[in-house]
This record gives sequence, structure tokens and C-alpha cells, in this order.
Amino acid sequence: MDGAKGTIIAVYGSVVDVQFDIKNLPTMYEVVKGITFDGTEVIMEVVEHQDPNICRCIALNSTYGLTRNSVCFATGKPLSVPEGDKLYGRVLNVLGEPIDGKGKIDSPAIVPIHNPHKSAERRQFLAEGAKFKFEMMETGIKVIDLLSPLGKGSKTGILGGAGLGKTILILEIIHNIITKARGSCVFAGVGERIREGNELYFEFIRTGLLNRSIMVFGQMNESSGARFETAHTAVAIAESIQDKGEEVLFFMDNVFRFAQAGSELSALLGRIPSETGYQPTLMSEISELHERIRSLPKAAITAVEAIYVPADDLTDPAVVAIFAHLNSTIVLSRDYVQRGLYPAVDTLQSSSGFIDPNTIGRRHFDVAQEVIRHFQKFQDLQRIVSIIGKEELSKQERTIFERARKLQNFLTQPFFTGEMYIGIKGVYVTLEETISGCEKILSGRMDSVPEDKFYMIGTIAQTEGQNV
Repeated sequence: MDGAKGTIIAVYGSVVDVQFDIKNLPTMYEVVKGITFDGTEVIMEVVEHQDPNICRCIALNSTYGLTRNSVCFATGKPLSVPEGDKLYGRVLNVLGEPIDGKGKIDSPAIVPIHNPHKSAERRQFLAEGAKFKFEMMETGIKVIDLLSPLGKGSKTGILGGAGLGKTILILEIIHNIITKARGSCVFAGVGERIREGNELYFEFIRTGLLNRSIMVFGQMNESSGARFETAHTAVAIAESIQDKGEEVLFFMDNVFRFAQAGSELSALLGRIPSETGYQPTLMSEISELHERIRSLPKAAITAVEAIYVPADDLTDPAVVAIFAHLNSTIVLSRDYVQRGLYPAVDTLQSSSGFIDPNTIGRRHFDVAQEVIRHFQKFQDLQRIVSIIGKEELSKQERTIFERARKLQNFLTQPFFTGEMYIGIKGVYVTLEETISGCEKILSGRMDSVPEDKFYMIGTIAQTEGQNV
């Protein structure tokens, strides 16, 4: 090995202290390589300098077998991965190495996963007053297109606790957008289960999406360093595709696991946690990642991120830190799951910065606002109905209550990616069909149709016996 020689003086899980000669001290984010007692190579990244000549590094693979006083070598280079246009159809780890058994990647061009100069260029572009015209990306999912539309170059978060369907919703969005639109897909699996990654890979093969997709995984069985840097590796690949003028769809599952990995590293680095229990650098770590996901004149990166909400608590500090960087939030509800309403989107807690008549059009805006008004009134009336019954409501209140129930059922739909689980063929519903269906329910033209006829259908025409 070439480069400055150092000596390991301490190992704390994924954190390794390496002592170098003061004249040859590696720079920040420089890669340092060590060898375990059985000859396995350990890749480390410099994240701190400590007096007088100690580099504190995070290991990107297992540190098992590293011994005190063993020799390390600085490479003189940051961690780099192949350019994105050479990676379609491949599955990579945090180091940019293939883990799909399809052989080596032939790409002479590489990009560093941390590039402060490029980040500064992007911030300067934004500071110069860059403005983008809203361009909606239709997902074919009724509740999202109507109330939380995705815009090109935007960042959308799908929030929910365990078992509410975040991953399956992301899979459906990927399926519907990639099959309908041009562009590339970069998927970052950060700290999630190996089973989910395996299912996603074979789902991509089954639907023919893998040829336009790149998958980067740092799963929950890997070190905290690998889980933390996997997100930056995926963003670097997305940036390299964007720099060539191609639109990029960036999906991450799960951003909370990224923050959690940062918390683990912070504790190992000896930092005193904040009052909330998270790392003191939580906001800066979340910001550094999200500031790289933005649009440029040549192309845009559109991000959809799954965010685990611990104990269904939306006030969790890590979740709140992520909120600040999102244009739209789609909140999943455990109550909706228990009632069998899928996708289980809580329309009253979800929000979008694009719900504006000047952005989405007056008709779309008016229908969306009227749907929300019905849901708000339904929530108030539901408490009354649970005590005294629906029969005690006034005629006007009962009409609103029943139409809201029909709207809730109408905004459910079977997914293509869920066909094997529920046995119902998936449907793609255009925005026009969604708005038209909601208008018919709101206007009273569907009052004679039983509410169960609206459950798990596509367009409003699938109801039977309606008075249209």
C-alpha cells in the first residue's frame, strides 16, 4: 500500500483512532485502509482530527479483527464511486462495489461521495435566484395526485410508524413513474431489512425497471458507518447522472435510519448528546444531505423519501429535522390501516407546498380544498356519531358525513406492487379521472350509490348502479 503510514491506537465499534506523523496527517474524508489479523481489508474514512496527530475514522465495513498497534495506510484520496451512467441495472454497497454477483463494474471515471466544491456551486446557483416552473409528476395514485402532488425537482416525505406501508407506497410510486416517464431511478436502501432489499430487487426485475435503475444498499446488519455513508454514496451517483443532463428520481428508504446511524456514530465519537437524546449535529447532517438533492438548469433530482416515525410520534426531533427540507409530506395513519383503507394516507395531517391555484390550477385546487373540508367535518362528526348515532345528525350533516365516507373509500386503490398479496389487479388512475370522480361525489350525483361500491376501485365508472 502507498501513502502515509499510521498506527491504530483504539477501536470503538465502528470508530477507529489512528495515529500518524504530524507531517503526513490525512485530510478530512480521506480514506484510510487497515488490515485485520486474518488479512481482511478495513476501509475507514477520516471524520475528525484530534490533538496532536490522531485521526478519528469511521469504518465502512466490519472492524472485527483489527488489533491495537497494527499498521494503517492513508490513500491520499476521498471515498469515490463509479459514475452513474455505468451503473444501470446494478446493486452496489457503500463503497461502490457490486454486490449482485454480476461481475466487476467497468468505469474509469469516478466521483467522490463528498464534494464540498460541488455543493457550494449548487448553493450559489440557488442564491442567484433560480426559479423553476412547477411540473407535476403524475403517480397514478389518487390520494397523492389530488392532495400531495409530486413536482419535478421537489422532495416528498412519506412518514409513518412500523407496518403502515411506507415501503410498498414507495415501490408503487417507482413502478408508476418509471414506467410512464423518462429518467433514471437511484434507490438508496439505508438501514432497512435485507428481506426488503431482496424483494425490491426481484420486483424491479419482474416489472422491467432494473435497466433504468441503480440500487445502493447499506442494510441494518452493516456497521453504523456504512449505513450513514450509503445515503451520500447514492446522492453522489444521482448527482453524476444529473450533471450529464438527465432527470433523476431519487428514492431513499429510510431517512430516519440515516439519522439513527449518525446518532450511533456520534456516541462512539464521544460527543455529548443534545437534550432530546440525539446527536448535537443532527440538523447539520440532515441539511448536508438534503442540500445536495436539488435542481440545476440542465436537469432535476426529484426525491421521495420514506421516514420512519418512532412510536407514531410526529414531534420526534429527528422527524422534525427532516420536515424542514420537504416540499410535501404524506403521513400514514394507523387508524386508516385498522379500517382497511389503503394507501393509509391521513389527508388532514399530510401537506403540500404545491396546493395553490396558481400552481396546480383552480379546478384541482377547489376540489382538493372541498375534499379536505369534508374530511375535517367528518372528523368532528365521527365523535358525535360514536355516541348518539348517525340518525341524530341533521340532514345536512348526515349528507356531509356520508359523502366523506365515500371519498375515503374512493381514494383507496389496489397497487400493482401489491397484486400478489391481495389478489386484486393494480390500477393507474389519471389526475383528471381522480378530480372528476371526486367532483361527482361532492356534487351529490353519487348519493344513491352505497359507500362500499367505492372501496378499492380505480375510476368512478367502476361503481355499479350509479346515477351519473
